[in-house]
Amino acid sequence: MSRKTALVLMALVVLACYAVPYLIIGQVAAWYGSFLFWIVAGLAVIVLNAVATAGFGKEDAQ
Repeated sequence: MSRKTALVLMALVVLACYAVPYLIIGQVAAWYGSFLFWIVAGLAVIVLNAVATAGFGKEDAQ
């Protein structure tokens, strides 16, 4: 996956973090749906950050 793709996907995750709690799960009274969403969103951001920054040291060395 390229750095640009990872950054675009990260932007989509950030937009989902604003939209999903208010539009989709805002009317759900159970807490576990929200908990699952935030766990998945957090893991997605961590993985996408790792992919986006994986080549920083390699580019500086060249």
